[in-house]
Amino acid sequence: MKTLFSNWLSFPTLLVWLLTLLLQFYAPPAEASARIKDIARMNTESETDLIGYGLVIGLDGTGDSKGVPFTRQSLANMMERMGMTIDAEQLKTKNAAAVVVTARISSNNRLDDRIDVTVSSIGDASSLQGGTLLMTPLSTVIGDMYALAQGPVSIGGFNVQVDEGNKIVNNYTLVGRVPNGAKVARELPPTGDSKDILIMLRSPDYTTAASITKKINIKYGLTAFTEDASTVRVVVPDSLSYPNERGEFIADIGQMQVTPDQAARVVINERTGTIVAGSNVSIAPVAIAHGNINVNIKSYPVISQPQPFSQGETVVTSEYQLNVDNEKARVIHFQETVSLSDVAAALNSIGAAPRDIIAIFEALKQAGALRAELVII
Repeated sequence: MKTLFSNWLSFPTLLVWLLTLLLQFYAPPAEASARIKDIARMNTESETDLIGYGLVIGLDGTGDSKGVPFTRQSLANMMERMGMTIDAEQLKTKNAAAVVVTARISSNNRLDDRIDVTVSSIGDASSLQGGTLLMTPLSTVIGDMYALAQGPVSIGGFNVQVDEGNKIVNNYTLVGRVPNGAKVARELPPTGDSKDILIMLRSPDYTTAASITKKINIKYGLTAFTEDASTVRVVVPDSLSYPNERGEFIADIGQMQVTPDQAARVVINERTGTIVAGSNVSIAPVAIAHGNINVNIKSYPVISQPQPFSQGETVVTSEYQLNVDNEKARVIHFQETVSLSDVAAALNSIGAAPRDIIAIFEALKQAGALRAELVII
């Protein structure tokens, strides 16, 4: 028996209608977006690296040896400033180590703010564990002093050695940190002019810069201009030029969401066998062959026993067995452009190790089949 519904709407028609309705409400997954403040910096803030020479004392016999003259001289100079005259040649420095102290100060740091410092041994000390950094001035490359560092050194590891020469080392013990170890003694001068704001991309790209410009102009009118692949200039409107409004304007720009454009790039670290590739990496039609040669050498003892009463000696020699396995090369064919995930799956299927994959990527680049920038670090 037919119903009224079946008279005017058949099942195929109903299916098409439902699919059309679903597609109207379906939105494809959006590409990953990021805040402008996370992918760029502004000229409203700046950073400067600081460096200084200092001494770490209180070490348990793990400091510099007597063969490091600048450690002895530094200790002698320090004692002289404290009113004691000591011959540097008579000093023993196993409880002290000469170090280079580095830090980074920002224009946002104010007077008496605390910043972290890194301490690195420059002598022949074996460990900075348990040491204390003495007061060290930290200056820029041109000699302007901005901070003073002092405090206990944290290395996050240990170095234990016994008299017989056995040693256990956990983590690296010649570089440490002093959290909040430096006090800002001088503020960095402000940067940038009072009118324009420069947005500088950490990864220069014209597409991303244009997206930032468009995003700002949609909300604030024609105020942003793309200068180059790394810089967007923003002219602050007169109505927002007062300090309070200007700060809110900068904060709002930093919170704006844009979709960064990723360049096709493969980064390889040959020392560790690490491979990192972006999602836009693709491979042109190509064939890849992979083969291995395994050489195994085994030694077997052979005992030569003399005859009874022959006054001969038992002799032990060795025989060697050499096996060479030349694994048949396996070939992968890519008939059309594929993504990196397809290439990774195919290389895993032939058992390619990370270092084999590195060699394959280098060969693909030389063959012109890798449609990406290859960066080796």
